[in-house]
Amino acid sequence: MELPYLEDVSPGTGSLPPRAWYARSDAASLSLNGSWRFRLSPAADAEDDSFASDGYDAGAWGTVAVPGHWVLQGHGAPLYTNMVYPFPVDPPRVPTENPTGDHLRTFDLPDDWPATGGAVLRFDGVESCARLWLNGTELGDFKGSRLAHEFTVGHLLKPSGNVLAVRVHQWSSGSYLEDQDQWWLPGIFRDVTLLHRPEGCAVDFFTHASYDHQAGTGTLRVDSDAVGRVTVPELGVDIATGDSVTVRVEPWTAETPRLYDGVLATAGERVPLRIGFRTVVVEDGLIKVNGRRILFRGVNRHEFHPETGRALDLETMRTDVLLMKQHNINAVRTSHYPPHPAFLDLCDELGLWVIDECDLETHGFTEQGWRDNPVDDDRWTPALLDRAARMVERDKNHASVIIWSLGNECGTGRGLTAMARWIRARDAGRLIHYEGDRSCADTDMYSRMYPEHADVELIGRRQDTDGPDTRRQLPFILCEYGHAMGNGPGGLSEYQELFEAHERNQGGFIWEWIDHGLKHPEFGYAYGGDFGEELHDGNFVCDGLVFPDRLPSPGLHAYKRVIQPVRFAYDADAGTARITNLHDFADLSHLSFEWTYISDDDAATEGGELAVPPDLAPGASVELKLPDAPSTGRDAETFLHLTAMVGVKTNWTKLDHVVARAEFPVTPRPSVRAATGERPLPEAGFITLGPGTFDARTGELHTLNGIPLSSAPRLDIWRAPTDNDNGASWQGGQRNGIVWRELGLHRMQHRLDAVELTAEALTVRTRVAPASRDIGLRTVYRWTSDGTRLRLAVSVVPEGEWTVPLPRLGIRLGLPAAYGYAHWFGGGPGEAYPDTAAAADTSRWFMPVDRMQTPYVRPQENGARADVRWAELRTDFTGEGVRVVGEPAFRFTARRWTTEQLDAATHRTDLTPGDTVWVHLDHGQHGIGSQSCGPGVLPQYELHAAPAEFALTFSRTSP
Repeated sequence: MELPYLEDVSPGTGSLPPRAWYARSDAASLSLNGSWRFRLSPAADAEDDSFASDGYDAGAWGTVAVPGHWVLQGHGAPLYTNMVYPFPVDPPRVPTENPTGDHLRTFDLPDDWPATGGAVLRFDGVESCARLWLNGTELGDFKGSRLAHEFTVGHLLKPSGNVLAVRVHQWSSGSYLEDQDQWWLPGIFRDVTLLHRPEGCAVDFFTHASYDHQAGTGTLRVDSDAVGRVTVPELGVDIATGDSVTVRVEPWTAETPRLYDGVLATAGERVPLRIGFRTVVVEDGLIKVNGRRILFRGVNRHEFHPETGRALDLETMRTDVLLMKQHNINAVRTSHYPPHPAFLDLCDELGLWVIDECDLETHGFTEQGWRDNPVDDDRWTPALLDRAARMVERDKNHASVIIWSLGNECGTGRGLTAMARWIRARDAGRLIHYEGDRSCADTDMYSRMYPEHADVELIGRRQDTDGPDTRRQLPFILCEYGHAMGNGPGGLSEYQELFEAHERNQGGFIWEWIDHGLKHPEFGYAYGGDFGEELHDGNFVCDGLVFPDRLPSPGLHAYKRVIQPVRFAYDADAGTARITNLHDFADLSHLSFEWTYISDDDAATEGGELAVPPDLAPGASVELKLPDAPSTGRDAETFLHLTAMVGVKTNWTKLDHVVARAEFPVTPRPSVRAATGERPLPEAGFITLGPGTFDARTGELHTLNGIPLSSAPRLDIWRAPTDNDNGASWQGGQRNGIVWRELGLHRMQHRLDAVELTAEALTVRTRVAPASRDIGLRTVYRWTSDGTRLRLAVSVVPEGEWTVPLPRLGIRLGLPAAYGYAHWFGGGPGEAYPDTAAAADTSRWFMPVDRMQTPYVRPQENGARADVRWAELRTDFTGEGVRVVGEPAFRFTARRWTTEQLDAATHRTDLTPGDTVWVHLDHGQHGIGSQSCGPGVLPQYELHAAPAEFALTFSRTSP
């Protein structure tokens, strides 16, 4: 049976061979972006192709914006799956129910459009299969959604009234190759451009610009289909295409992205060139650029915007690159397809290493043990080679692209080997990556996703024995790690230590850059299932370091600190600071440094410049004497902050932008003065103890300094499970969030055993335990006072066999809603958990309670501030309120909804502020980990049920 074009395994018909993309030349062009007429049909054959005929009346059709996705413009609905195909797996066949969008665009040629020469019609991205006509003549069809396709159209153009007709099918044989863990979003989502092609134009060209790090010279050769000349004025270069020249140059790196402006001039066209000289090799088992080992501090990036999906404008792309640079990210993997080509221009200009990944993933075939996997079926190999060629040819002139990736999660097969062979033959100057084949038969590096830290240690030592011997000679990267879904990821510092300890471990790429939450009038941001899909993967699509609106998450702040390119150390005895340059290429001349002593006593805060030599080379260190800490702060806890800031003008951030920071304890925290001596006074059903009034029967605190409590302080161990607590169904190991709920830790019962009065204390004895279980926590609350302050000492002893860690251990209480302004001395300004606290700086902080919430797309535990010595909740910035001092320091959370309400919420809009500020004062919190798609919490960050004692002293704050 002959299959229709959309189900044929071929890549398409009629398109021109792929070629290099460039943003501009002196040849004329016409953007066809804008408003197009649109008609949606439920099936591929629901309408004939008469709409492409001359004179067709589309006046009754609707419209869509191009670039764009019709499902985000009121025509149908998006759907999300991570791995499974949302249609029956029967390659290359697709369902009869196949949403099909017919697009029409009428255009006139500009008055100055050249009368001679030809023209090419270029589509930069269409999902998933397109068939097209111009002025009634069929041009062809194509698949490869994130790849460019061009068609010769000059002979069909007329001065006015040109009609471009495009039929787009949501599902095609190409869909089997594009199962890439993202929203399925059909449409013409990248630019459509008409390009004039003068006689003698630059058809295709390949810029080869290598760098000899020993000689300090670059060698340039531009191969071109059309004969021409290449000039680079700054270098005095003027050579014929195909010729080579060697000159002294400054090399291109992600840290020092030096580009030289040149021109390729053929008989009919002048094309601007941006040339970066660099050489990429694997040598001594390491990835080296310009002779030096590099360390990837990377991130995976899908293209996404909460309103326009994968249709991104240049400003959004620039925002992404700037945010990456400002958070110390030096590399991006274009998961799992080539990005809009303008993004790579920005990487060239601003400086990012790029792994450019082919538009290929067949992950859904794991559901059938990889049976019928296209990458191991010779019928599909031409389509795979077409995709490889369209990636390489389009992007081959970008200095930032140093590695080609064959694709993602495709299993293994002959098609991948064919792709690798073609790429090596075409471009010997870059490396090849693929993660899915542990033999590394086709690649230049060993790559893994989400390994345990212990595995990374073994691999770094070249002691991995589960593969061929040849693999142990290859460099190692993590193409995905640190799954940034919801609160997290945890454990990044420990990964970074392994990258820096073993030269084979050359870093990795966090999964991923952005939460794919689609803007929604009811939910705020929507995820899988919110559009009525039966088959979906929920909020697994929201796993980024930035929220959908590109607001950095706490995970991005922590990652920035973990990968910062300057290391600080402090020798308290010698009074010196040690500064190490962790850059791979740059010295420190672009940075300025300062020291600051931060104290709980405002008067003791001092700072000044730190004279770090600007020419400190990569890998080198310097030790500098520091001024003494201020004597006025010797009775207050004091910290030393060391900071590196941008000190010169850059194209990626402002002056004084903080690049690196570290803190060190200088003087210890003084002991908290005991609040004792006041006698508890029973009276008419109440007990008065200093500023507190208690219920005589239950021993619960009702008022504090006259402030009525909405909820009395009592032990709390539950937290709204994070995505990483819940883990993924395919992950190994215990998924704590699930087990916690099975044990009933979300519905603990508090039994009162005794209320005891002595001459100096009120003691309340309780047992806190879940129903139907024989485990519990013996909890004793001992209250004392000195008349103005009220101290709560808490003792907790576990009973029974606890087989899981606790979510948290601390005290929860409720204050009236007016107490909504928080001050504290401790970690901040953002949230921090035991294994995500890298960005927490000890200082005095202040913010409204409403701003203390982290807006995860799916609500979950958030907002805890770490290592808090004291906290205050006031009625306004300077109003009266409640102060609490911890012994030892505690984790501080305040929010206007209960943990139970947070737990029940599925979207941000489910959370409505109530009449209570709920305050958590935690002695401990379980770590976060990354078990949503990676390792769980490391042992040192687990919160085990064990005897614990801590104290909190409450007092009044005055305006």
